[in-house]
Amino acid sequence: MKIRRQIDSQLAGAATAFPALVLTGPRRAGKTTCLRQVFPRASYSLLEDPDILARVKADPRAWLEELRRPAIIDEIQNAPELFPYIRARIDAAPRKMGQWLLTGSQDFSLMEGVTESMAGRAALFHLLPFSFREMGRWDLLRGGFPEVQAKPRAASIWFRSYVQTYLERDVRAVTAVRDLTTFRRFLALLASRNGQMLDKTDLAAPLGVSVPTIGQWISVLETTGLVLLVPPYFENFGKRLVKTPKLYWTDTGLLCSLLGFEDRRALERSTFIGGVFEAFLASEIVKNQLNAGRLRELYYFRDHQGLEIDFVIPGKNGRLAFVEAKWSRTVLPEMARGIVSLLKNVKQPVRGLVVHRGGPEEGTAPRSLTPGVKAISVEGFLRAE
Repeated sequence: MKIRRQIDSQLAGAATAFPALVLTGPRRAGKTTCLRQVFPRASYSLLEDPDILARVKADPRAWLEELRRPAIIDEIQNAPELFPYIRARIDAAPRKMGQWLLTGSQDFSLMEGVTESMAGRAALFHLLPFSFREMGRWDLLRGGFPEVQAKPRAASIWFRSYVQTYLERDVRAVTAVRDLTTFRRFLALLASRNGQMLDKTDLAAPLGVSVPTIGQWISVLETTGLVLLVPPYFENFGKRLVKTPKLYWTDTGLLCSLLGFEDRRALERSTFIGGVFEAFLASEIVKNQLNAGRLRELYYFRDHQGLEIDFVIPGKNGRLAFVEAKWSRTVLPEMARGIVSLLKNVKQPVRGLVVHRGGPEEGTAPRSLTPGVKAISVEGFLRAE
């Protein structure tokens, strides 16, 4: 399944200005395919191949000398000792750009190596599964992982296998998980808390583990790109604010699998559908930002009186977007009540939007809902975002 990735032009441009590129993201999000499509003449090495990894560990200097450059080095977090040697080669020929194309699924050891050895030498990018803009469609039940999109009938098996592989390889590689059964229960419990403010104590109690353990597990999920922590917006607008982040799963297909949904109709009738739709919207906003080479900037607003806005998105020249996500084909003025209330306390320019499910007869253009707020279908919002 060959789909052009939005980030391609960013990668190609960076390769003309930096000696190295580092592309991180969840496993199976398409990092390797993306790099090989953008740089078809580059050599390729996978540092999960036992023979290659053994040679790297035995003599990293000799292994690098044999590489034909430009070189794609896949899953480089498995051999962080390569970073000082790559840095030495970059410093020996600082004008040679786009020579080292690196990928990694785990940000712990990877980013430590990048920070220590590659500062100023590498352009950093993060790739998530397919976006709406890349696919031209959206599917909450299937999500955006390339292999699921290529073989949707095998989605349930793929997600179960993904979780098992992820548990056995990635999680154990970065943290001590002695009881995998408990960790699987944690994943299911965390899926049920999608779209809610993160309460580590609430998660720890039913699992019988410590709050620091919950924090460590969530950190693993976040740094490997499987969940997003959305912080509260820092401006108070004259109100007392909560300081706890909200948690969303990055891929709604994986989220639905953890929640036990394999049927679209059952999902849409469940109490989880609103949160799944919010997770989809949060992920798409972040994908569009990252794929365009911008910083991730996504927040939510909530004060101590319960006034809440699903998403606050900073824009150019201090402009803000207040966004409410509604899983509904019918949009009513009261759905904008939170935005209208907050607008009274905001001095800077704000775009108020209620992003909704839309329908076959619905256009993509926004329409006025109430003074200061417009309603727009999710397709129209994501195309314009």
